[in-house]
Amino acid sequence: MRAKTETVWTNLASLRLYFVPLIFLLCANSYGAERPNIVIFLADDSGWGDYSVNGNSNLRTPNIDSIARAGAVLDRFYVCAVCAPTRAEFLTGRYHLRSGVRGVSTGLERLNLDEKTIADALKAAGYATGAFGKWHNGSQWPYHPNARGFGEYYGFTSGHWGEYFDAPLEHNGQPVRGKGFVADDFTGHAIAFIEKHKAKPFFCYVPFNTPHSPWAVPTEFWQRFKVNPIALRAKPGDAEDLDQTRCALAMMENLDWNIGRVLKRLDELKLAENTIVIYFSDNGPNSWRWNGGMKGRKGSTDEGGVRSACFIRWPGGGIQAGTVVSKITGAIDLLPTLCAMTGVKRVGDKPLDGRDVSPLLRGKAEDWPDRLIISSWANKVSARTQQYRLDSAGALFDMAADPGQKHNIAQVKPDITAKMRGAITDWQKDVTGGVVQNVADLLRPFPVGYAEFPMTPLPARDGVPHGAIKRSAPAPNSSYFVNWKTTDDKMTWDIAVNTTGDYDVTILYTAADAGAKIELGFNGSKLAGKVAPAWNPPLYANQDTIARPPAESQMKEFRPLQLGTMRLGKGRGLLTLQALEIPGASVMDVRQVTLTLKK
Repeated sequence: MRAKTETVWTNLASLRLYFVPLIFLLCANSYGAERPNIVIFLADDSGWGDYSVNGNSNLRTPNIDSIARAGAVLDRFYVCAVCAPTRAEFLTGRYHLRSGVRGVSTGLERLNLDEKTIADALKAAGYATGAFGKWHNGSQWPYHPNARGFGEYYGFTSGHWGEYFDAPLEHNGQPVRGKGFVADDFTGHAIAFIEKHKAKPFFCYVPFNTPHSPWAVPTEFWQRFKVNPIALRAKPGDAEDLDQTRCALAMMENLDWNIGRVLKRLDELKLAENTIVIYFSDNGPNSWRWNGGMKGRKGSTDEGGVRSACFIRWPGGGIQAGTVVSKITGAIDLLPTLCAMTGVKRVGDKPLDGRDVSPLLRGKAEDWPDRLIISSWANKVSARTQQYRLDSAGALFDMAADPGQKHNIAQVKPDITAKMRGAITDWQKDVTGGVVQNVADLLRPFPVGYAEFPMTPLPARDGVPHGAIKRSAPAPNSSYFVNWKTTDDKMTWDIAVNTTGDYDVTILYTAADAGAKIELGFNGSKLAGKVAPAWNPPLYANQDTIARPPAESQMKEFRPLQLGTMRLGKGRGLLTLQALEIPGASVMDVRQVTLTLKK
């Protein structure tokens, strides 16, 4: 009996050598020990056709192509028509109208504070989280990326930036001056983050701001395209500007080079096997250029405006090289998919619009039901099923037989048309509660005065000019206030002060004349000072590769004017900047007012 018992214990001990490691592996995701790293690249204004892997012979994108070839291609992947909504849908797994994002500037780009992001979930699970680039979902705390799950942030929070070389940026809320071309700079900081956190799971989000205009790219990339013929062109009837096409392609090759830098470093650190790498873009191309014959570009809810490249690789996670997912997917799917692949529980309980598509990535989706993906922008709504697109005008297209949307078959397929129209109506009621919302009713104040983030920037894009004051260009992002010449003129910011206290006031300014007396007021509190010294630098003349669009501001170097300390009481009101005396021809140009809560 004793011998038989010893044999049993001996067998159990030997089995333990196999079962304990197995149990550890099965439980690893619960403790984060074996969780994969995540690197996500997001291009800005790159169309589906801007890659050699998608058939564009005008350029070479070998590093981005390698992600596609080593992993999965989401062949019908849908984003939004413009930047900020796509970022919101990726971060939350929910349609952007649910999350409060209804624009790209003047505060409409901000993600509601009750929304939880993929970074919130990963940070709660023990991931190091960092974002490096263009945020575009809120600038002031608690809309800032450091308040939305990202432990480190380097970049700019605006929708687009007017300076691409040695740009004024921020690092965790503190102003810094970048070095070199902006995409190269973001990449360098992303690599440093990966190196710093290589021993634990990390989430590195790199939302580039290229090939978004202004049209600027390092000379070595421009030279290849400067005089070369463009073989593949935009569709007949689309007004292609060949110089813009050349610059966009040069910016794409720079982007590819930077992505190659990150992939190479992952290899050198022996992290590639257990790192999920995702690449996608935020909307269709920002100029008319070759895009596979699709209809529409950035700003359109047609196929060419909302279909994006999306490539995902994870060698150690069961995604086989060469996988092609033909089912329709979208940016809303990335959060639930990443949570499933990492074993991380998402934070928050709001219902998701996205699906976990990891079974598709791993070739294990035996029965995948059809679905509807909605695209909405500027009161235009389009719906996509696997086979059909119903456009914003109510026209129906068979996307399998007619990918260029040339033949309206709404009358030929009345049942399908009616069903998709009904689905759009139901969706609109769902996301808005059935209420037609006026944008003016959706405006929220800009928050000021949080101890966690005492410095609050109030850029011109978030303010309102009055009188003769105007923006430096029609696009609010990266604009500044100009033409301030009379005491009747003023500029205001709708703010909500969170903490009663003393605030240091700094104004980023230029001024041809010194000596104007100005006053900043808020709910009865006032602070006066003088504009001095004069500082009137020229507009930058050598930043752009080709001329920037008239809608975008020409930039210059702004300097800080220390106005003094002001007492602000808790509450909402208009922060108003106006002139009391103007001895010269004008007061000053204003890029930003910064309020810093004193301890």
